Amino acid sequence: MAFGWIDEQATARRRAGLVRTLRPRPADSPLLDLAGNDYLGLARHPEVTEAAAAAARTWGGGSTGSRLVTGTTDLHTELERELAAFCGFEAALVFSSGYAANLAAVTALAPHGSLIVSDAGNHASLIDGCRLARGTTQVVPHADADAVRKALGAHDGPAVVVSDTVFSVDGDAAPLAELARACREHGAGLVVDDAHGLGVLGDGGRGAPYAAGLAGAADVVATVTLSKSLGSQGGAVLGPARVVDHLVNTARTFIFDTGLAPAAAGAALAALRLLRREPHRAARVREAAAGLHARLTAAGLEAVRPDAAVVSVRAPSPEAAVGWAAACRAAGVAVGCFRPPSVPDGVSRLRLTARADLTREQLDRAVRVIVGVRP
Repeated sequence: MAFGWIDEQATARRRAGLVRTLRPRPADSPLLDLAGNDYLGLARHPEVTEAAAAAARTWGGGSTGSRLVTGTTDLHTELERELAAFCGFEAALVFSSGYAANLAAVTALAPHGSLIVSDAGNHASLIDGCRLARGTTQVVPHADADAVRKALGAHDGPAVVVSDTVFSVDGDAAPLAELARACREHGAGLVVDDAHGLGVLGDGGRGAPYAAGLAGAADVVATVTLSKSLGSQGGAVLGPARVVDHLVNTARTFIFDTGLAPAAAGAALAALRLLRREPHRAARVREAAAGLHARLTAAGLEAVRPDAAVVSVRAPSPEAAVGWAAACRAAGVAVGCFRPPSVPDGVSRLRLTARADLTREQLDRAVRVIVGVRP
């Protein structure tokens, strides 16, 4: 029977407690949200939603084609210019998603004969970029700059090091300064995914590369998503102008994909301008994350100290994690639930995301629920 193996895999997933299901949410959900990635609380901000609506009224519901045909509007170029300037890079290129941006950056900058050194904790989009690239990939232990240095030293030829700036599972930060030093010792490029750093780290939320003094460097490329701190959708690659020009001409997820919808571009641009006007939002989300961690660990839970907005709380098993998350939801608090194969170390977790707009009362309530229904 065609696709008969699907049933076998479904049975194996059920036995392992790893079945995933879609859960549509209403527009007016009563749940306290600690599961989404709206770090700065901008997804529903009136300026952001009105900008999205205005862009749709002006440019239409879709971009109508690839960026190289009809999919580039004035909004796209304006967003690219302001995003690059805000983050401290020479140029930017907007994609339909952060996933597409990562695929573009890795595949276009790792040609045949090159070495890609990839952190073991990298996001799936970076991993897929490594798999699609024509270069050879070597995976090194998580956040280990010495292992990166060793891998680069054993290779003769072009090389690029690929890493998240803040890892999505545990919320820990990469040693960016050390990685940059290792790259420069061997003439390698550094590509970092700042999806969880933009809007949270750096001066006024300018991102982890900016905080590490790497923004604008000729050998550093950063990718970002517009769907987290900026409350919209899409992604971008930031770097030297010649790198961006190279991507325009070679990156398949840019050339052959429909451009980002104008409404998303307009929303992201409005959110970026709002963040520039209200830089305290970045500090506020870090304070909220630190507060969550302090209260949860004080209650005896095992949680990783957050370097940005993500707070990871370990669970005894996949089944316990699912049950814990369900109990939290039943008590009015939505939390993320990470299980294998989404976690590289096989340890199941609750994944909590702090937001800049969370009140003390909301944080207290979240902690009471999470601690009260723990397995």
